[in-house]
Amino acid sequence: MVTRAPLRPVATTGPVLVVGTGLLGTSAGLALSAAGVDVLLSDTSPTSQRLAQDVGAGRPVAYMGAEGPTLVLVATPPDVAGGCVVEALTHYPGAVVTDVASVKSAVVEDVLREAEKTGDPAIAARYVGSHPMAGRERSGAGAADADLFIGRPWVVVPHEGSSAEAQLVVRTLATDLGAVPLEMDADTHDHSVALVSHVPQLVASLLAARLADAPGVALGLAGQGLRDTTRIAASDPRLWTSILAGNAGPVVETLEALGADLEDLLVHLRAAVVQGPLEGGSVGAVNRVMEAGNRGVARIPGKHGGAPQRFSEVEVLVPDRPGELGRLFTELGEIGVNLEDLTLDHSAGQQVGVARVMVDPARARDAELGLERRGWRIIAHWSTEGS
Repeated sequence: MVTRAPLRPVATTGPVLVVGTGLLGTSAGLALSAAGVDVLLSDTSPTSQRLAQDVGAGRPVAYMGAEGPTLVLVATPPDVAGGCVVEALTHYPGAVVTDVASVKSAVVEDVLREAEKTGDPAIAARYVGSHPMAGRERSGAGAADADLFIGRPWVVVPHEGSSAEAQLVVRTLATDLGAVPLEMDADTHDHSVALVSHVPQLVASLLAARLADAPGVALGLAGQGLRDTTRIAASDPRLWTSILAGNAGPVVETLEALGADLEDLLVHLRAAVVQGPLEGGSVGAVNRVMEAGNRGVARIPGKHGGAPQRFSEVEVLVPDRPGELGRLFTELGEIGVNLEDLTLDHSAGQQVGVARVMVDPARARDAELGLERRGWRIIAHWSTEGS
């Protein structure tokens, strides 16, 4: 559902031209328009542009006056972002240009190549790359949300020739959209997203692909763990094809390291197949993988981006009826226990689910006793790492 943020003061001045009216471009247009900024829309697809216009993200670029935009936000797929950025820099000499593509090095190279070809370094000075770490499994203007960027990291990616003024404009845009700007160079950015975003997408898709021909009896045993590890496999194949092809180098480096770990595990498990269970060093190999995974998970930032915290897990049986989950939240609040995190696992063949509620360890027993007094069935609780 498309939403519009409430009117709030912003420092970004218009007109702002949004090139590409998919999820990110339309979401940015909605937020800026709601704040009173004049937003212009451009897309090679008339249908996509019209949808973004109809939901309130801006007005068609055809009606732009002679003054031109002060800022151009390129929100096209990564494989065409570089060309669109160069075109914007050429056609709007008074505008700062940024893009939100998830691969940055290729775009910077396109801009610097154009500056060298024209002999005009001022072209490159007006470009500052950026990448909001926000998105959804659904794409397109119909999935846009003015609040999409609130609280999310927005990587600002200047190059050596970016002017200070252009960098300030892009940082201001990120802040006005509710994001948290942070700065990286293009190479650091591309290697970072390969590790935390691009390879996880591939791993989830490779795992989910094993399910395509899986017998129904096996799928009937699927629990929340499988859903968690394959959720992002439902993402748009066309978008991810351009992202992964554009960031092939860093992705290959991460996949090769992952492949080496996998091959080491396979060597020992194959030995166990031949020599018998628990033989061939398989126990140690599996333990090394699990412990390394524990160490990795422990480094993922916790709540509000802080250090990982240890929470206690309270398992509550929740009937699959309207209002039951809301009642659980309300009654936890009445007990005075803050809900730190939540997962919900639906029981196969039963009209019931298990809510795993993460709470402060010091309040876990209070939560259990208070919920039991209110008629909830508590299954179990134990300490776990969470965020």
